Amino acid sequence: MCEVAPILQARIVMLVDLDYFYAQCEERRNPSIKGKPVVVCVYSGRTEDSGAVSTANYVARKYGVKSGIPISLAKQKLKDVDAVFLPVDKEFYREVSDKIMEILRSHGDSFEQVGIDEAYLDVTQRTKGNHQEAEKLAETIKDDVLTRQQLTCSIGVGPNKLVAKIAADIQKPDGLTLVRPEEVESFLSPLPVRRLVGVGKKTEKKLETLGVRTVGQLARLDVQRLIEVFGRKLGTYFHNASLGIDDEPVQERSEPESVSRISTLKEDTRDLAVILDEAYRLCDEVHSRLFQQGLVYRSVSIYVVAGDLSVHSRSKTFENPTSDLETFRKTVKELYEKFLSESDVEARRVGVKVSNLTKKEELQKQITNFFGSSRH
Repeated sequence: MCEVAPILQARIVMLVDLDYFYAQCEERRNPSIKGKPVVVCVYSGRTEDSGAVSTANYVARKYGVKSGIPISLAKQKLKDVDAVFLPVDKEFYREVSDKIMEILRSHGDSFEQVGIDEAYLDVTQRTKGNHQEAEKLAETIKDDVLTRQQLTCSIGVGPNKLVAKIAADIQKPDGLTLVRPEEVESFLSPLPVRRLVGVGKKTEKKLETLGVRTVGQLARLDVQRLIEVFGRKLGTYFHNASLGIDDEPVQERSEPESVSRISTLKEDTRDLAVILDEAYRLCDEVHSRLFQQGLVYRSVSIYVVAGDLSVHSRSKTFENPTSDLETFRKTVKELYEKFLSESDVEARRVGVKVSNLTKKEELQKQITNFFGSSRH
């Protein structure tokens, strides 16, 4: 009697991309600017207009404002328009991102954050490999992010990370594009070759000399020719990518060095009770993340961002790692008490962080080895 090999279930992977993230965070913070061109800038400080555009909302993009252009050029393009120019506020964007990433993490079998505004989810198990269910789940995720964080996102769904990433860019903002395995070739083929991850301007020009402008043309090019021009690793990657082949798993990037949360208070304050009320909520969120990832911590820190955006911190390190929530909360309380007694700063934002992290099983192994060796 011959054994039948089990049929491998096709994967379903999502890429969730938060739309024009920095500018959208600013619109959420100040709804009166919505509908105007919003440009978030990295100011160099040399002159009022020196620096570059970090991101812009879609209203500003219609005027030709895009990431990387000088602020002076962006102002020129928007000179007759009621536009808003704002400095980058990384702390605030990180705060919003952390909350959204927790929402996304709860919807995937596995999760991989790839930037402040992007994450992959493998949803094969929870959708039972059903693309209709995957589409419903993507809609649920979009609703969840909008309801809980008032932001829109675009989602690409495909059989792997490569296809999901390209699909997420197809309909923006607030889009949803699903590519089934049998549709991969017809989906990729007409796209310009620069849509593939890893194809920049130089590579695009080099491919043009080989008569390649679309992904379909790249797929038809002999793989040996690609290896001759780009080397084995890159040539093979371009060949596989053009066919939509990508086996890379969705997985958390190596263990985090720290886990933190920061939050904006309703008003600037020195009131310990108000600060702790928010700080304890953040402790619960951080502890929940540690529990999910089976981590223990040795160091606890608190952060205070003042009205002038200056950042203040206090820390404490323990002799032995712990995962205890009460110890975490108690230490946070001590550190905030210490900070308030030593400073007259009013807190605009408060944050908590744990670091010196270890996996619980690693710790258990170390303890077992220690006691095992001490018996001899």
